[in-house]
Amino acid sequence: MSEKFMEAMRQADALTPAEQMRLISHLIQQLSRCEIKRKQSRKLTEFIGIAPNHLGGMDAREYISRMRRGEFPDRELELRESKKEA
Repeated sequence: MSEKFMEAMRQADALTPAEQMRLISHLIQQLSRCEIKRKQSRKLTEFIGIAPNHLGGMDAREYISRMRRGEFPDRELELRESKKEA
């Protein structure tokens, strides 16, 4: 938060409840005259396929199970990828 905002908050805290209500009313009136642009929402389906398949077709449960057993499926996946590139 900006220093200006923090100072306004400190000053608002020092006001009486009646003054705080008048300040709130004033701010609401000011904001009602403003056009607030909303951030464009995105559909989840827009993100399908943007990340590469990091598991190289391996089932996620199998990957986790192998990691827990102390195996290194990452190295196996790296070998698969290097063979594809060659």
